Amino acid sequence: MKVASLFAGCGGADLGIQGDFKYLGKTYTKRNLEFIHVSDIDAKAVATYNLNFAHQAEVQDVRNVSLSLGACDILVGGFPCQSFSSVNPTKDPNDDRGQLFWELVRIADEAKPKVVIAENVRGFYSLHKGQYFHHFMDAMEKIGYDMHHAILAANEFGVPQRRQRVFMVGFRKDMKINFKFPTVDSAASKDVPLKRVIKSLTDVPEKYYFSERAVQGVKAAKPNMKRAVAQDLDQPCLTITSHLAKASLNSRDPVLLVDPVKEIYRRFTPEEASLIQGFPSSFKWQGSDPTIFRQIGNAISPVVMWWLFDSVMNALKDVD
Repeated sequence: MKVASLFAGCGGADLGIQGDFKYLGKTYTKRNLEFIHVSDIDAKAVATYNLNFAHQAEVQDVRNVSLSLGACDILVGGFPCQSFSSVNPTKDPNDDRGQLFWELVRIADEAKPKVVIAENVRGFYSLHKGQYFHHFMDAMEKIGYDMHHAILAANEFGVPQRRQRVFMVGFRKDMKINFKFPTVDSAASKDVPLKRVIKSLTDVPEKYYFSERAVQGVKAAKPNMKRAVAQDLDQPCLTITSHLAKASLNSRDPVLLVDPVKEIYRRFTPEEASLIQGFPSSFKWQGSDPTIFRQIGNAISPVVMWWLFDSVMNALKDVD
């Protein structure tokens, strides 16, 4: 089967679709697929992608991408989420980024793949009473797809993060597919604790620790403003975002409490954030810490996508 990947970023979705990786002791099997087009506008994310895949991605604005009829069987795209994020106070769903889902519709209409898989933050589903979500779903229906959607939580699929994302899957109407989203894997029915990926609270470079001034700032804040959202290592982590490099104690950013007596806090390292997102330890990252954090936070969890695509493949197996 041939795959085209838009908004590919560092490759989280594509790794999940392709398989052939190990994560927290579990093997995610390889699938026989051919990636015929992979692109993203972020050159740094593409550089990371190309370190990790035999096939290569290209830097390209999705508005300039065109796929011919029948070019691919699977079209996947996690279009930009910043315009719908609940943690983005300046979000504008009508900005250029917020309207790029129309490009996914356009390209699906051109190529007419068997399956279209899209992903976004939960806000895309709920913002303005789901206005933009319904725009996308209705447009896909009009160009000939039976659409399905579900909110999947990463912690239900063996990832130590309470990350919820809306997944939208469309099958061409002529295929008459009966699709069901994946259910919680029995082997991962119990939440994976954060301690599975945090090997040491203290054995990290000094730059990841918050200053004494930052800690005192939290202590001096009004009671209703206190944050310092320290994570319980026995539970999954709260959602990690693309601005981890700027994580603050005065926000809802998840942080680690190193010493409760001395009140010492630190940020996650890129290696920890990568594991929290469901990337295997073998995945290679390109760029500075802020660049890597942005790539991780914007990525689709490979583990979640592996399970989702497993359900897609099961739905397709009886179709010629």
